[in-house]
Amino acid sequence: MDFTTLGVRAGQHVLDLGCGAGRHAFEMYRRGARVVAFDQDVAELENVATMFTAMEAENQVPSGASATTMAGDALELPFPDESFDHVIASEILEHLPEDEKAMHELVRVVKPGGRVAVTVPSWLPERVCWALSDVYHQVEGGHVRIYTVAELLARLRKAGLRPVHRHHAHALHSPYWWLKCAVGVEREDHPLTKLYHRLLVWDLMRRPWLTRTAEQLLDPVIGKSLVVYLHKPEAGVA
Repeated sequence: MDFTTLGVRAGQHVLDLGCGAGRHAFEMYRRGARVVAFDQDVAELENVATMFTAMEAENQVPSGASATTMAGDALELPFPDESFDHVIASEILEHLPEDEKAMHELVRVVKPGGRVAVTVPSWLPERVCWALSDVYHQVEGGHVRIYTVAELLARLRKAGLRPVHRHHAHALHSPYWWLKCAVGVEREDHPLTKLYHRLLVWDLMRRPWLTRTAEQLLDPVIGKSLVVYLHKPEAGVA
């Protein structure tokens, strides 16, 4: 996620829809935004709230920033129209049978002129995962569809958003999931996946130039995520 492209600035009201473990919410909080981390998973939200408290205690956030958590349904957001300057919906739409309803909801709560960032699994890496393992997606709360770029953009345009930019990300994660699907997604003890996971953690912590360069080159081909940035037009603007 490129927060500069999204346009997040200090003091803005932002929604992390389907925040999960809170990675994006934490970064927006560090940037001084007023963050709402929203998810159905109450236990996960408790962990996110704990991290928010720790960040404040350790002076990791600027004055005026705020962060709260809220549990609820992405199909019926408990916010008034035009509540947020920006909305992030990361890796959530592929889980929702009524994805277009969720799209309309996130458009409803973002202000005219505001920006939205949407990420979904990229078509090719996801196809490989589905081909290798039924368990990967045929689980409760699993992925119910694979988006093409054209399909995702068409649905978001229909909801009222206009694309600004897009890119692929996390190419190094694709082989990890292919391995997981090949050996069994429920096998946490397989030596190949354990070794690759250690590589991903090392890369995250150290960010060496070799893996950073390799991922930049591979992202357009096997990036695990498609990231789309869009804006909500002002009233009367096409």
